[in-house]
Amino acid sequence: MSLIMNEKIKAKELDLTGLDGEPIGVVSREEALAMAKRLKVDLVCTSLMSSPPPCKLVARGGAKKEQSQQQREERLQDRPAKEKELRLSAHIEEHDYDTKRRQAEKLLTAGNPVLLVVKLQGKQEQAPAKELLERLLVDLKPFGTKATGIQVSGKQAAVRVNPAG
Repeated sequence: MSLIMNEKIKAKELDLTGLDGEPIGVVSREEALAMAKRLKVDLVCTSLMSSPPPCKLVARGGAKKEQSQQQREERLQDRPAKEKELRLSAHIEEHDYDTKRRQAEKLLTAGNPVLLVVKLQGKQEQAPAKELLERLLVDLKPFGTKATGIQVSGKQAAVRVNPAG
């Protein structure tokens, strides 16, 4: 939706709202533009669906800033959550485990699904890798729920966790 402001507003009469949101009432386009110039503000049309169209006085540049902020929020809501992959090793040290757990918590809290992957060096690492993923799932329970079971293939063990809520 493009912003219609100042001289681009073509209606003869406008339902005007002041800078602080106070209703001014129905005024002519010329009167509203003169008021906007005198106060060094922008006149912004908020909807073309009614007659007279509702317009408001907005601090210079404030309307464009407000619109771009609104568009940014809409874009963020529209985009699908990106799955993030966290790689671990089967024999991970305690502080490294804590770091990866915190990373996963942060991603899940932000609404992103997480794929936890443990690289395997050989068959003997399958059991420790599975135990590690099970421990992580227990620690991440408040933040997300597992979407898949723990899958162990030749070179890796993986599990996908979706954000809670």
